[in-house]
Amino acid sequence: MLWVKAFHIVFVASWFAGLFYLPRIFVNLAMVPPGSEAERARLLLMARKLLRFTTMLAVPALALGLWLWLGYGIGRGSGWLHAKLAVVLLTIGYHHGCAVMLRKFESGASQRGHRWFRVFNEVPVLFLVAAVILVVVKPF
Repeated sequence: MLWVKAFHIVFVASWFAGLFYLPRIFVNLAMVPPGSEAERARLLLMARKLLRFTTMLAVPALALGLWLWLGYGIGRGSGWLHAKLAVVLLTIGYHHGCAVMLRKFESGASQRGHRWFRVFNEVPVLFLVAAVILVVVKPF
């Protein structure tokens, strides 16, 4: 079980690293001056590659978490686990939202400014803090 837990932590940390940086690319995309097509194309390429890589990291993170929960019974019947699962669902939704925003940038339909993306960039930090507190402290 400790191997599963260790790899779960590694993949979760890696997944979140991608979620921390992808919206930062969105900030830069929102600040690209009109006519800077090369810069825009480079940032879009970076964002596409990072989203793909981050998605590949999310899959084992989620699978290993499911294995810990269903295979080993970690947290079964505990209130903290239900709250953590809610945070996981919010994180999956955030990840999906990043994919939607990237498609909007690619099609030129993004209407948000760089300040909005700077705030959006902080959301996964809150999710990670909440998940770690729920798992370590088990407040309920």
